[in-house]
Amino acid sequence: MIRRAAFVLALGALAGCGQSATQAPAPAVELYAMDCGRVAFPDVAIFADDHSVDGQARELVVPCYLIRHPDGDLIWDTGFPDAIAAMPRGRMDIPEMGAAVVMPTTLVSQLAQLNLTPADIEFFSFSHSHTDHSGNANLFAATSTWIVDPDERAYMFRDEARADAQSFGLYNALETVTPRLIEGEGDYDVFGDGAVTIIQAPGHTPGHTVLLVRLPNAGAVLLTGDMYHLAESRERRLVPTFNVDRAQTLAAQEKVERIAAETDALVIRQHVQEDFDALPRFPEALN
Repeated sequence: MIRRAAFVLALGALAGCGQSATQAPAPAVELYAMDCGRVAFPDVAIFADDHSVDGQARELVVPCYLIRHPDGDLIWDTGFPDAIAAMPRGRMDIPEMGAAVVMPTTLVSQLAQLNLTPADIEFFSFSHSHTDHSGNANLFAATSTWIVDPDERAYMFRDEARADAQSFGLYNALETVTPRLIEGEGDYDVFGDGAVTIIQAPGHTPGHTVLLVRLPNAGAVLLTGDMYHLAESRERRLVPTFNVDRAQTLAAQEKVERIAAETDALVIRQHVQEDFDALPRFPEALN
């Protein structure tokens, strides 16, 4: 969500596939929404290159998701690094943006409410590698299977990313693991039954993805990563100024909307508070 460069200074001391998205759901799948930070912006101009939100202040929620499936658990997006919660008032200021991150609790402590540790999680993936989505990635590097688009992996380990030492240090342990790669242009069916599908939607970053979860009672849910940052971003097809490819972004938005219509999915704009609040309050689950 937030430009990597903005976080380098602020972090300071912080150290298969190709299955259709229309298959029937597996039984007993549950979706948990966890609070992995909030970030307040005095000006959200960077989230619309048409200047339509210039000068507006907003607070964005940063969620992490746990999907529980009979064949294993998947963490989708790992939020801001848990180390922020240990800072005074659980707050990290970003002076160059005038923004502030607040993290009242940690991902690890929320997992503990379900009697889980990072080592218990079989799979993890994130929509893309920006800090507010990959901040706790190293917690899962040693014991969980990482699922990633090859283009995103290459983007994460390019020279420019390595030069941002603090941000790179939040996920650098992933470089030595053997991931499951999302090859080609198709979807990735995590459990092979159509219940949890990673869908390629590049443009924000080269390997940005969204997640389609089919729940037995609630039906289809689309977790859209950074496809839409603000409440109005979806309706107005806003494109952030820092996306790597504008045309790809617009094409990905059309793809996501087509899938949402085909599956009658609940679309979650991940950084929008009202969408986060529409999901059961953790540790309750949507099923």
